[in-house]
Amino acid sequence: MNTLGIRVKPDAVIIAVFDSKQGRILNVEGIRIPKALPTPEGLKYIRNSVLDVLREYEIKKAGLRIAESNSRTMNIHRIEIEGVIQEAFASSLLAGYFCGRISTIAAKVGMPRADFKKYIDGEKNYRSIENWPMHNQDEKEAILSAVGAVNA
Repeated sequence: MNTLGIRVKPDAVIIAVFDSKQGRILNVEGIRIPKALPTPEGLKYIRNSVLDVLREYEIKKAGLRIAESNSRTMNIHRIEIEGVIQEAFASSLLAGYFCGRISTIAAKVGMPRADFKKYIDGEKNYRSIENWPMHNQDEKEAILSAVGAVNA
């Protein structure tokens, strides 16, 4: 079963596709909103891109890492993008999905919440994923969201 994990940044969406049967990452990439697009068209672009990924990789379950509620740098554009992705999930044929913060993702992956940041920051190596240290923090969050989506 292929799962999708997403981590949103104000100017891009990081996606990770995970094959749960083989236990490996199939793809990690960023989707950038073209700067020439006004906000509504940019949101439409993200929605269509996410739906294309769901179809292309035959995604069955997905996970979206959403902003922490106590974040000091709350970005409205990021929240708009997260909302559009949630709508795309809801209107797709996914068998299941979740939208969660660090504690939710950690629980879905089966790790203590305190270890989540250690894996993201590189203090710990998530041995289940090949080349874990080669990924940046945003990619790691998308990957853990994809791994956690198996339990969505």
